Amino acid sequence: MSDTGENARPVLLMIDDDPGLRTQFKWSFDQYEVVVAADRREGMAMLRRHQPDVVTLDLGLPPDPDSPEEGYRSLQEILAFAPTTKVIALTGQSDRANAVRAIGMGAYDFMEKPFETEMLAMVLDRAFRLASLERENRRLAAQAGSDSVDGLLTQDPGMMKVCRQIERLAPTNATVMLLGESGTGKELLARALHEQSPRKDKRFVAINCAAIPETLLESELFGYERGAFTGAVRQTIGKIETAHEGTLFLDEIGDLLPALQAKLLRFLQERRIERLGGREEIPVDVRVVCATHQNLRERMEQGLFREDLFYRLGEMVIDIPPLRDRAGDPVLLANAMLRRFEQSAGRGRMAFGPDALDAIESHQWPGNVRELENCVKRASIMAEGGLITAVDLGLRADGGEVDLSLRQVREDAERRAITRAMARVDGNVTLAAELLGVSRPTLYMLLNRYGMR
Repeated sequence: MSDTGENARPVLLMIDDDPGLRTQFKWSFDQYEVVVAADRREGMAMLRRHQPDVVTLDLGLPPDPDSPEEGYRSLQEILAFAPTTKVIALTGQSDRANAVRAIGMGAYDFMEKPFETEMLAMVLDRAFRLASLERENRRLAAQAGSDSVDGLLTQDPGMMKVCRQIERLAPTNATVMLLGESGTGKELLARALHEQSPRKDKRFVAINCAAIPETLLESELFGYERGAFTGAVRQTIGKIETAHEGTLFLDEIGDLLPALQAKLLRFLQERRIERLGGREEIPVDVRVVCATHQNLRERMEQGLFREDLFYRLGEMVIDIPPLRDRAGDPVLLANAMLRRFEQSAGRGRMAFGPDALDAIESHQWPGNVRELENCVKRASIMAEGGLITAVDLGLRADGGEVDLSLRQVREDAERRAITRAMARVDGNVTLAAELLGVSRPTLYMLLNRYGMR
């Protein structure tokens, strides 16, 4: 890390074979602890030893200072070892094309030699500030991701509203219906309802109504007595009875067959069940939570779902927004997932490149969080270095149709930039203003203008 203590100076690594320039760096930028290296090998040794947030890298390094290839190789090794490092490429005036290529490889910025000290000082200051903001954001994301209350990581207003609804409903015994597309986290929310309820010390029993054949689903739900049917060699307790004093989660309730809908409705009304082949009514105290990705109102109109069951199950209905409508969440979730996968895979620090972040933000995520998790997991395994690209994710940035209205383009760009900045600093207005390079009052004004408060 650059800062080893509260009063320590940030570490700046300079990789350059010009001894005079290395000396100039040390006295020109004394606000930093400047460490220097003359070639790639020495530079990597200094990188491992000091772990600086910012590196200035001369693209023309020995053994062939007239070619940028050694500089490119150094850049690749730096980002592979420490993907979050801000690398500023230094190049001659005639090498602008090489510098642009370095930016494409992941460099933060470039400066032409001979450079103005004041201009480089501004670039360095911004690089150190951005590195500090990203480090704080990773800390906040990890802190939010380890929250044991609901396990959710979001900063989208719509999803935060869902979380507040869960918190208010959890202490009650109300039957809750969760509506949302596949992969939006319905079971996670159902578990949050259970974990925050007085029933948290009892069982949470989940059953997927679409995954079990119709001939077996009734016995799975209600249980059966010995001899109830061929193969019933012993008494078996069903899922409803197993969840006694706990929570029963009925996933994909929209796929429940009409005959079972009637039996489930009777249980919800009387809170008693009869096992298959049995005659005794068994009282069951259970909190019921159900979920579906289907439009139940359409299924009711088609005669496929009972209206009385819908209203019995839907005492409280919660609509879960899809990931594509959750501003800033795809990047926030992707970063948290990457931290988890890199640890489980035993890999070093990894990070998303600019093209990967653009692809994550522009993709529509029809599979929602589940699809995002699969993409990040695949990339964490398949990426050759520490910098993940859009290709590693199996995505591409979606350009879409170009809007030629300058005012609309400017407003869209401002809105996207603000959304991305707020996502990356976990909604902290002060940090977001610094990242955007505007004052805090200006950012408040823009948030009001775009209805993002």
